[in-house]
Amino acid sequence: MKTTLSRLAAAMVLGTAALSSITAMADTWPTKPIKFVVPFGPGGANDLVARAVAEAASKQLGQPIIVENKPGAGSVLGADIVAKAAPDGYTFLTPAAGVVTNAMIRPKMPYKEDDLVPVAMMAVSPSVIVVPVDSPIKDLKGFVAASKTGPGLNFSTAGTGSTPHFVAEMLKSKSGAKLQVVPYKSGSEGMVAVIGKQVDATSEASVVVLPQIKGGKLRAIASTWNRRIAALPDLPTAQEQGFANVFIGHWSGVFAPRGTPVEILDKMNRAVDAALKSPELRARLIPQGIDPVGGTRDDFVKFLAGEKTRLGAIAKAADMKED
Repeated sequence: MKTTLSRLAAAMVLGTAALSSITAMADTWPTKPIKFVVPFGPGGANDLVARAVAEAASKQLGQPIIVENKPGAGSVLGADIVAKAAPDGYTFLTPAAGVVTNAMIRPKMPYKEDDLVPVAMMAVSPSVIVVPVDSPIKDLKGFVAASKTGPGLNFSTAGTGSTPHFVAEMLKSKSGAKLQVVPYKSGSEGMVAVIGKQVDATSEASVVVLPQIKGGKLRAIASTWNRRIAALPDLPTAQEQGFANVFIGHWSGVFAPRGTPVEILDKMNRAVDAALKSPELRARLIPQGIDPVGGTRDDFVKFLAGEKTRLGAIAKAADMKED
């Protein structure tokens, strides 16, 4: 009996010491550079947002935030690296919607969903539906009508489960559009296919297509977020054009490994939120078609829950499977 009590007392002492150590670490965090892992290659919308936010948030935290690109397996590789990283507040993931949708289309994942903890919403690059600049299609109603004649229209995507794929399936299921989905390796390749008229249309992040729209190579017919893009104020949303269920954006956020102290999660959330409210960062992102978001951790959790429910139903109905 005494031995058991002694062991219990020792365990309690060790537990208290560990808790004190974690609290002390959170109080002084950060004391060294922090890492943002971007699960995509450099130069894309997610990478651009992560680097801009890292630079601004580092000023809030007093330590540099280093961005590392770890592309592969539709963002699963980078996510797995962070999921298995030490939960000490020095490694974060800055993914896109794939962190939610990959599990919907892949039979096996190398990490569990709750291995990654939501920290902060960063920004949204609303998806823009585009056609060749000399296409006779002028708006989304005209696009759906054109798709219902003859063999339909070819719609390029960045692969199964990508945001353009979800846009195509929303248009098919909610408006009866007749679309043949044509997968490419990236959204940029899908966009080039529209410019070259290998396909009839695509939907891609505003930051990706904006230069081509302003350069006269693409015509934008709708955006798919819940408000107009500041950099394209004359472009109506799909909702404004009568397509209430065509709603999705290329969002990006910050996640941490499970077990990261709550105090650190809150500090990072506040740093990211303050960065996104700064006039300097907003002036940098908004002209590129990127909508800074920010908000609390609870805001981000609620957003993710809504995306899972809504997109999960679409993925199931479309029978989306890993390429």
